[in-house]
Parts: sequence; C-alpha cells; structure tokens
Amino acid sequence: MAASRSSRTTSVTRHREVAARVTELLGRVAITRRADDKRGFDHGTFVPLYVVYPDAEVPLLQLSLQADYDPEAHLAVGRALAPLRDEGVLILGSGLSYHNLRALGPEGAEPSRRFDGWLTETLCDQPPDERTRRLIAWEQAPAARLCHPSEDHLIPLMVAVGAAEHDHGTRTYHEDTMNRSITVSSYRFGALA
Repeated sequence: MAASRSSRTTSVTRHREVAARVTELLGRVAITRRADDKRGFDHGTFVPLYVVYPDAEVPLLQLSLQADYDPEAHLAVGRALAPLRDEGVLILGSGLSYHNLRALGPEGAEPSRRFDGWLTETLCDQPPDERTRRLIAWEQAPAARLCHPSEDHLIPLMVAVGAAEHDHGTRTYHEDTMNRSITVSSYRFGALA
C-alpha cells in the first residue's frame, strides 16, 4: 500500500523540522554540520528501514560519519542529539558488530565470538562511565581489528550510546551462525515505549 499524498507531505514537513532541530543541537556544541538534501541514503540506512517502513511513511534523516572515525567525537554527536529522544525521534546506529568481509567463514568464528562477548559486556553490564571509557578504547578489545579492519560499521554505535549515555543497554538480537560461523548482536538502550 502506498502512502497517501497528505501523509507524504506531513512526513516531508516533519523531516525538515527534525533536520533543523539536528542542526540546532549540533550547533549548540560547535559540532561541524552541513545539510545535503541531494545525497541518497546509504544502504545501512535504506535497507533496514525499508524492511520496517516499506511505504516510507516516516521522516528519515541520515547523518554521515566523521572521516576520522573518532569514537569520542561520535559519542559527542550522540550526546548533542539526546534531546531528540524525548521529542519522539528514534536514533538508530546502523552497522554490524562484526564486519570483516575477508573473514566471513570459519576463520572469523573465534574473533567474532570474543569481540561480541566484549561488546555485550561493555554495553549491557558496565556502568555508563566505564562503558564510555571502554568504547573510546575499543581497539583494545579482544580481536577488535580482526572484527573491524575499518570501523565504519562500529562507529554508528557510538552515536547511539552517546544519545542514551545513562540508559541500560540490552542485547536485542544475537546470532552465532551467520555464514555458519560468525557471531553478531544488536542492542538497544532505554525502555521500549
């Protein structure tokens, strides 16, 4: 079923409101920002949200990662955007807890299990200050660079954690048979509404 014209107009209006609010919140803490309404959505944004909202009846705003992948900077972006959570905006960090395309078979089994265990302990069992400290130093985690040769699939998590910095983490999805060997998990922060 296609979204009606009036719901699309409402969605576009809400999209612009959210975009303006994001720009305002990031500006308050002097985070560099630039709107680009011509750029399409990354597959990490488009694919999961298309599955959930195939009619595109919700406003959607995508943030780009900072080129240096600095965990502290992305935690700061999340902190700046935290007020959006109380304004009915879902902050989603799309990625994967394991992303080494060259080791998706049996050679990735043990590294992915070790990193996933560390990540779950960090996100779900640590107090906020320790969780933040561990995420900033994520490269020191067991098998970190084997699981994330490039951290582009991990850094979106930092924004989500920054936005929910004092909320408890919960693992919402876990699989240890992806490609017959890879362990992956997903997490949420705070209570479900």
